[in-house]
Amino acid sequence: MTVFEAIRRRRSIRKYRDRKIPAAALRRVLEAARLAPSANNQQAWRFIVVRDRAKLRKIARACRWGSFVDQAPVALVFCGTDGRGVMTNGQRAATVDVTIAMSYVTLAATELGLGTCWLASYREAPVKRLLGIPRKATVVGITPLGYPAEHPGPRPRKKPGEVVRLDRW
Repeated sequence: MTVFEAIRRRRSIRKYRDRKIPAAALRRVLEAARLAPSANNQQAWRFIVVRDRAKLRKIARACRWGSFVDQAPVALVFCGTDGRGVMTNGQRAATVDVTIAMSYVTLAATELGLGTCWLASYREAPVKRLLGIPRKATVVGITPLGYPAEHPGPRPRKKPGEVVRLDRW
């Protein structure tokens, strides 16, 4: 599968099969995150692999729209460390970097036949307490990871002319 094929095939999966993820597949997905670019190569991130069923249930309860998280055999919690702080453009470097890593993970998972669903609507404090995440770190995103039990079709996308501009807004 090419990267572009993975981009086209990726879907937000909200139903997962009761099937373990082989260790080699999990390593490959995490390697995609590790190899993602970051501001000044700071790599100001941590990727927490959650497999404990009780913790998965608690994470699902902390997610506003992610009650399905505990259906998957794994949840990945993506954290930004304090790192470089704010970039010249005003964006928080760790948040941008972790977001790139999450994008790499979703594409690598798609290539391997695994599903993900990007979640950013959660209560951070309970997740941090549950996983022992330090105060200075930020939970940037969470995704379940597992074999899809659904195959949603493509979602509508805006036409190129609606989102692409040449040389000016």
